[in-house]
Amino acid sequence: MDIMPTLFIGHGSPMNTLEHNAFTESWRIMGEALPRPRAILVVSAHWFIGSTVVTAMPNPRTIHDFYGFPQALFDVQYPAPGSPELAQEIAEVVKPNWVGADIDQWGFDHGTWSVLKHMYPDADIPVVQLSINSQKPMDYHIKLGARLAELQKSGVLILASGNVVHNLRAIDWHNPESGFDWAYRFDEAAEELLTSNPGDVLRLMDHPDYAKAVPTPDHFIPLLYTATIAAQNSKLSSFAKGVVVGSISMTSYSSGLAA
Repeated sequence: MDIMPTLFIGHGSPMNTLEHNAFTESWRIMGEALPRPRAILVVSAHWFIGSTVVTAMPNPRTIHDFYGFPQALFDVQYPAPGSPELAQEIAEVVKPNWVGADIDQWGFDHGTWSVLKHMYPDADIPVVQLSINSQKPMDYHIKLGARLAELQKSGVLILASGNVVHNLRAIDWHNPESGFDWAYRFDEAAEELLTSNPGDVLRLMDHPDYAKAVPTPDHFIPLLYTATIAAQNSKLSSFAKGVVVGSISMTSYSSGLAA
């Protein structure tokens, strides 16, 4: 079996689930272009907790982890099956790191289903989520990503969902389709580095705009997984580039796709 690609998706607002725009269209096209995975492992910015856990239930629930949005968004369901078998595989490949098995607490948050609703609308591919351990240093996530890369060899699509630039306090609703200068600077610096030396992703933390672009690490850490996995055997290519509402980058990355 060929090595599956890996993706980082800038997911932005949960409203992208219902909208048809340049970003969601790129996700749809990507889903059609990819070889069909046997399962999907998602690292979502929205499962940011104090431990490393995978969903291990056969039928994960759809979690609406937000408020203040239209009822139509709360009505969205993504009934993809889970995969206790993949959860066990993950526990094995990441050893000696420990990964817990969640059988009844979490499910699919909007970092997962807002993207997969466009990529795989039939919800017929098993999906497992991996939490982001908020108590661990950045290097932990780099090393964990390197171990997870082994799953690509057995048909698992590893999809990280976050945003390279994610500053909610700086959002400018008057500029829905553009960004601040500092947001563009950081987004462009990230693209330059990731498309040439993805293994050096932590160098982005030294960028002068890092503190403003990444005021909290939750949406940045998923990028570490994609960059590290890509560095095992290829580089990254950007797609769906853009900054919206001033301070949210929608830029996404792929690795391992045939030209």
